[in-house]
Amino acid sequence: MADPSSYRPRPGDVPDTPGVYRFRDEHRRVIYVGKAKSLRQRLANYFQDLANLHPRTRTMVTTAASVEWTVVSTEVEALQLEYSWIKEYDPRFNVKYRDDKSYPYLAVTMNEQFPRVQVMRGHKKKGVRYFGPYAHAWAIRDTVDLLLRVFPVRTCSAGVFKNAARTGRPCLLGYIDKCSAPCVGRITPEDHRELAEEFCDFMAGRTGTYLRRLEKQMMEAAEEMEYERAARLRDDIGALKKAMEKNAVVLADATDADLIAVAEDELEAAVQIFHVRGGRVRGQRGWVTDKVEDVTTGALVEHALQQLYGEESGDAVPKEVLVPALPEPVEPVQEWLTGRRGANVSLRIPQRGDKKALMETVQRNAQQSLALHKTKRASDLTTRSRALEEIAEALGLDSAPLRIECYDISHLQGDDVVASMVVFEDGLQRKGEYRRFQIKGFAGQDDVRSMHEVISRRFRRYLAEKERTGEWADGTGTDPIGDGGTGTEGAATDGTLAGPEVIADSLKDDDGRPRKFAYPPQLVVVDGGQPQVAAAQRALDELGIDDIAVCGLAKRLEEVWVPGEDDPVVLPRTSEGLYLLQRVRDEAHRFAITYQRTKRAKRFRAGPLDDVPGLGETRKQALIKHFGSVKKLRSATIEQIQEVPGIGRKTAETIAVALAQAAPAAPAVNTATGEIIEDEEPDTTEGSSGEPVTAGVPDERRGQET
Repeated sequence: MADPSSYRPRPGDVPDTPGVYRFRDEHRRVIYVGKAKSLRQRLANYFQDLANLHPRTRTMVTTAASVEWTVVSTEVEALQLEYSWIKEYDPRFNVKYRDDKSYPYLAVTMNEQFPRVQVMRGHKKKGVRYFGPYAHAWAIRDTVDLLLRVFPVRTCSAGVFKNAARTGRPCLLGYIDKCSAPCVGRITPEDHRELAEEFCDFMAGRTGTYLRRLEKQMMEAAEEMEYERAARLRDDIGALKKAMEKNAVVLADATDADLIAVAEDELEAAVQIFHVRGGRVRGQRGWVTDKVEDVTTGALVEHALQQLYGEESGDAVPKEVLVPALPEPVEPVQEWLTGRRGANVSLRIPQRGDKKALMETVQRNAQQSLALHKTKRASDLTTRSRALEEIAEALGLDSAPLRIECYDISHLQGDDVVASMVVFEDGLQRKGEYRRFQIKGFAGQDDVRSMHEVISRRFRRYLAEKERTGEWADGTGTDPIGDGGTGTEGAATDGTLAGPEVIADSLKDDDGRPRKFAYPPQLVVVDGGQPQVAAAQRALDELGIDDIAVCGLAKRLEEVWVPGEDDPVVLPRTSEGLYLLQRVRDEAHRFAITYQRTKRAKRFRAGPLDDVPGLGETRKQALIKHFGSVKKLRSATIEQIQEVPGIGRKTAETIAVALAQAAPAAPAVNTATGEIIEDEEPDTTEGSSGEPVTAGVPDERRGQET
């Protein structure tokens, strides 16, 4: 590990001008490339106290052994040079989007004497018209198959074309009129090129004019009683419309735009791009990257723009690029895009209307892409094994933690305080083992005290299960996962490690039901830093449990805290162990906040009818439907209440007494005018999304969930 001060340049040697800089390691390999409006100010940020640097930046500067820079005239030149160097050196600490060249395009080789329509991947070639990219090659073939009826352009390879020309016999497509057969002279090179131009115009979105022309020709043929020709034109129009239907109209007819969305977490980011041409989504592509450097969403967008348009020019760069966040500063990037296109390019965030709605769709695709990437990564056995081994090594455990339990606390400004326990076994979720807790020991907001209570309750239940079953108590019982006993429940009769089914069966009661909390973990993970970790360890110490490891994952910098240590354990950025701990922590947070929202919704929906003994949900709904509101029900007589189906005299009397004793709910208030709204019961109102709301105060303004 190098000391950054050993290669730090003197401040006076670094120019205060735009430029591009390169960090190199001890072997002179370029490990990071960056650009700056002021090289002096930017490089100074890297050579400060290491404790103040982001962990990923800290790793980069301690890996580097030297830094060099190149001065340029403008920020646009810096952007271009940065892109060129990233392509040339492939630095390990720069954002690198994967799967960039894997998407297929529909290509028309206009640089050949007889242009050919085909599927192409990889780098684009000069003189070839490209359309797409498409998600799948079969989608291109389906589109081409429909269009060849109207535009019978050559699709065969050079070998097939030459063989047909030599023999004087066209291929099958020539016989079924899906190729104009230029190989045997059925069409001149000029007419075939014109046909290819019409094909390109149609794919570029200029469909309306061509369809109207065909419809006019069809009507003229019908008037001249050329019914066969009219029928053929009718079928051609149908084929074109079917091809157009494959690309739904989403924006105004003349809109050419690319929409870019980013879904990210602390470790990875997924980028999705929708290509809209002529108002239709013509193609889609996506990338996934590891966030090796500390980057903002705007910086991720800037890298995506470089990757997307770095080798494009002309119409390949659309008039409009819609993004979720703008690069900082945005002017050089916009000027660079304008230079690539040769005309003005609008780079902006959509605010309303159809474009914002489509951007939300692209965003959902990006989130799904990131989730799918994580699922594939988590399902790999080798990866999971390596992750568990890295966790064991980082925490100093004797063996890999095959069972990990993670705990999180959730509340809304101290109300409805709950906790979650999620379980991962062998790196995979065990949702049947998840548990939820309500904090009962005190009222108010205290995450540390809540964590102590939850850990204490969970492991008191564990000790109670051990005592109840007599397992491991006298040293002759069984020990399924190595918690200090000497039994052999985790092993098969032949001495090999038993599978999870054997262990699961051994953890069931005599009636076959699983024993709650009977299976102890090797590792307890808490969502939080030093205070939460100390509280969890204190709870275990008070119960006399000393064979379960504890750690915490602090979300801000993804630091791993262990009991009794002043400094965190910083796992490497590329560590699969860190990725697994993050996934466990995020699942615990999701499970806790879902439970907390459920409790909050029930509390908001609670009303005076909930306290009526023997009154179920069906009859409560019938009462509200009959009277319209609790207020009107409260003013009804016993005889009027009896008119509701299923409500007898005794029940009606009970309802009347309960409503009379219950204090009326506070009136709803219009916060804009101060007017009291008396028509509805505020505590039973529901918003348009089905979520309950309270009178006068929108749900989202009452605090933040944790």
